[in-house]
Amino acid sequence: MAAALIETLTSVEDFLQRQHGSFIDGTCQLNSASETLALRNPADDQVLASVQLADAGQVDRIVESAHRAFRSGIWSRLAPAERERTLLRFADLVEAHGEELAQLETLNQGKSIHLSRAIEVGASVNYMRYMAGWATKIEGQTLDVSIPMPAQARFNAYTRREPTGVVAGIVPWNFPMMIALWKVIPALACGCTVIIKPADETPLTALRLAELAIEAGIPAGVFNVLIGRGAQAGAALVAHPLVNKVSFTGSTAVGKQIGIAALHNMTRFTLELGGKNPMLVLEDADIDKAVAGAIAGGLLNQGQVCAAASRLYVPVSRHAQFVEALSAQARAMSVGPGMDPTAQVNPLATRKHQNHVLAMLAVARREGACIATGGDAPDSPGYYVNPTVLSGLDQRSNAVQEEIFGPVLSVLPYNDLEQGLALVNDSRYGLAASVWSNDLGKVMDLLPRIEAGTVWVNNHVPVDPNLPFGGFKQSGMGREFGRSAIEGFTELKSVCITY
Repeated sequence: MAAALIETLTSVEDFLQRQHGSFIDGTCQLNSASETLALRNPADDQVLASVQLADAGQVDRIVESAHRAFRSGIWSRLAPAERERTLLRFADLVEAHGEELAQLETLNQGKSIHLSRAIEVGASVNYMRYMAGWATKIEGQTLDVSIPMPAQARFNAYTRREPTGVVAGIVPWNFPMMIALWKVIPALACGCTVIIKPADETPLTALRLAELAIEAGIPAGVFNVLIGRGAQAGAALVAHPLVNKVSFTGSTAVGKQIGIAALHNMTRFTLELGGKNPMLVLEDADIDKAVAGAIAGGLLNQGQVCAAASRLYVPVSRHAQFVEALSAQARAMSVGPGMDPTAQVNPLATRKHQNHVLAMLAVARREGACIATGGDAPDSPGYYVNPTVLSGLDQRSNAVQEEIFGPVLSVLPYNDLEQGLALVNDSRYGLAASVWSNDLGKVMDLLPRIEAGTVWVNNHVPVDPNLPFGGFKQSGMGREFGRSAIEGFTELKSVCITY
């Protein structure tokens, strides 16, 4: 696994050497009494940096800072065009510091430097610019009303959208920078103030983004970062009475807890949760293209993608061919650190998660899975799992029903299209799905019958800032991106004037 690694930038090395804490009211705030957490490089298990975890007092201070900034109007009452210009400056700074941010993300999370450059930075900059434009396009409606009293009175009625207030954005460890910006930018475009709570394992890019936001001209207190464990700092943040909206991305189990906690204060919430996403290959599909799609859509970021393809349904007549071709491609993938530009499979984000994935593979073996390739970890101190293809599993098995969130693809046969559709929908999740076919009639018939928030055809996993994203069933509530994101960070006010 030894290879020439990309040289770490001096600015990255300097950032890693600093002592980090929560970013409150425009500065990093340290507390000598706080617990310190060592961050480890997933590629080699070496200590990368350290951060101080927030105590209860810091949770109060960060929320009060965001609340004070919102009430002051220093951001919410700016002209929409000024908010847009400031957010565009922020996007320009992220682009200018792109390599620095990409390296921080790869070192902290483990993913390929190519993915960090293209997705965490490149796609995020596009998203920032798209969402910045919404600051000048928030709108209401004028309404004709038929109110009978008082007699002879006339009425003018309309709606307006107003910023929700203080937003708590809780971000997972799989795409720490990108998903943080998914929450920050639309909230700021609407005039809200934001507190980002990154996963305690992967806080570095959120902290650097907060510094760049200040440099862009976003006022102190408008964009804050809370560093702490979810069970303590995250729970206190969600339950805080001055938080007006929670936007959470993560597991279904934690999302349910957050929704229940938010309801005590009637805090608004959006939940983008887990997925066990199917890929339905029809009889006429090009197998080579479908296999390539399964590799791209199932093993992206080592399968640590909420929308990743993980249940692959193939006609029984083509099942053996598909498994063989998929296994050959997975077996040929090179494994190595994210800073190795030649590596195609990189470490998982944490040791804990590596152990989870390996435990799920042990369960699959006990349930009778045939491991066509992979199923184990290479001999390395890093948190690797070899890309794995499973077959021979029952639809009710854990590997088919439970979210593994790793480089594991399960391939199952079906006899006819109705059975295939039933298997696709046989899940408590409904985040995403894909259909692979050149038969447009069959595809169009299937689309309204698939129980998922996003359905791709002849592709799997691409997202766009203008395309709403969210799940059916236990994959969440609410939508991100586009107009849906703006609606999620605003309150709708009705106004009725009598004259």
